[in-house]
Amino acid sequence: MSEQKSISSAAWVLIFSLGTIWGAIFLASRLALNEVGPLTIVAHRCFWAALALWGVVLLQRIPLPRSPRVWIGFLGMGILNNVIPFGLLNWSQQHIESGLASILNATTAVFGVLVAALFLADERLNTRKLIGVLIGFGGVATTIGIDSLRSLDIRSLAQLAALTATLSYAFAGVWARRMMGGLPAVLAAAGMLSASALVSIPAAWLIEAPLTLALSPTTLIALAYSAFAATALAYLLYYKVLELAGSGNLLLVTLLIPPFAIVLGALFLQEALPPNALAGFGLLALGLAVIDGRLLKRIGV
Repeated sequence: MSEQKSISSAAWVLIFSLGTIWGAIFLASRLALNEVGPLTIVAHRCFWAALALWGVVLLQRIPLPRSPRVWIGFLGMGILNNVIPFGLLNWSQQHIESGLASILNATTAVFGVLVAALFLADERLNTRKLIGVLIGFGGVATTIGIDSLRSLDIRSLAQLAALTATLSYAFAGVWARRMMGGLPAVLAAAGMLSASALVSIPAAWLIEAPLTLALSPTTLIALAYSAFAATALAYLLYYKVLELAGSGNLLLVTLLIPPFAIVLGALFLQEALPPNALAGFGLLALGLAVIDGRLLKRIGV
């Protein structure tokens, strides 16, 4: 079951920092897409982040795992938690606003509840969670819009791609519980990202173009941000938040990401989201609050 702790001042700082960092990845990815393809961004992001985290593993003198099961776990996590969702979200941002992609990305927690209930015996779907999931899906439908649900154009496909990315994240959570329990957090992240790089580099090379660093300064900065800040540093912050505040409070990060992404998209990309997208995020946030349950307890529901 998810763990909920009181949040210290240090944990709040880390939660807001992580929300800001992951909110800005949507801007960074959109800027990089002006010059390179979606899979190329994934390849750079995972390769350089893996190198950075292996440096941390070496500094902490963490021994490498020898069990084949662990390395299979790395491969599965790399595909489910990085290659598929990063690639789909990047592709979607070629056709929808970065802020909209971030709102759809927030459905990760909704899908996570459903997938966990299906595959994990200790994560059953109670009435409160079911209501939260239904409200969340109402938010998704509102965000996408009735017209998009009626027609299947490229914008609709991009929104479906973003939702599929969140479903992949949900399955990654179950995979991690089954295959990667007990590993040091930084080792798990380094191994996962290494597997992601092994898959994404040849895929990007074959499907898009040979990898190169002969790119514009804007693209290089965007790729560096995505690898070192939004991946390597973000994973370290993520596990620190998990340690200080518990898994239940990580939901707060999910809620913080879209507002930062929306503001950055408006400032730097001149994006203006339709009212239904903002209303949909409001419903989605309400659904996540119901799933979390603490707000309902405070108001005596």
